[in-house]
Amino acid sequence: MPLASPRPIEPVRRTFAVLEALNRRRAGTLSALVDATGLPKPTIARLLETLIALGYVSHVSRARGYRVTDRVVLLSAGARFVHRVVDVATPHMRRFTRESGWPLYLGTVSGTTVAIRYTTSPESPLSFEPTGYADRFPVLESALGRAWLAFCPEDERRAILREIEAKGGTGREAVRQGGALRAALAEIRAQGFAFTRSTRQDRLNGLAVPIMGGDHVLGCLSMRFPKSAMSEAEAAQRYLAPLGAIARRVAEATSAPEALPPPVSRRSSA
Repeated sequence: MPLASPRPIEPVRRTFAVLEALNRRRAGTLSALVDATGLPKPTIARLLETLIALGYVSHVSRARGYRVTDRVVLLSAGARFVHRVVDVATPHMRRFTRESGWPLYLGTVSGTTVAIRYTTSPESPLSFEPTGYADRFPVLESALGRAWLAFCPEDERRAILREIEAKGGTGREAVRQGGALRAALAEIRAQGFAFTRSTRQDRLNGLAVPIMGGDHVLGCLSMRFPKSAMSEAEAAQRYLAPLGAIARRVAEATSAPEALPPPVSRRSSA
């Protein structure tokens, strides 16, 4: 059953509004939080009681009010791990671009689009597009997105495809033609890489490989090149091995014990 268009659940929205308001200051009174969020004081008081019970907020004093605890750091663990993947991948990606000339991109899937986390495009003499970190690409058209979909766990894949179908637009018809899409993703898993499959007249192509952390995809690497420069078969023959080697090095480094986020103390600082 397709998902309806995402709509915020009001109590959840209000809870995050209070958390974000507290996170912007050292401490906040009820009156300050009312001014910052526009929520009624009784509502904020009830939300604060819940957040205190869950360990995300502590009461400092009547004069100073409330503040977040270090437990909120747990909410950013996933984002910090993305930064770790970028940190590890950067020198390998830059070396590849210096040696081959071609730009590399490191991306992750966010909702129904691919987000670029790092690129060597500015360093590449063969880069033909001004890609920025704010750019987003449809999952089913992008080589990065197709590689992610092919190698991510089944439940994650189903959730992404349901969201694509619910939102409509690019990729909706491909999701509805489920058999062809399943066959395409199975082929990508079998060969270990994906190419761009754009419905637009795009003169650039991408060759992408996954960075695996066990059964999960940590990110995907893609090399972008003009279709006139080489065929897909030539690109795979020349560059699949070095791209795969980078992906394995990054996966090994980020799965090492020292790469994991440090444990978060449950004690609030004085």
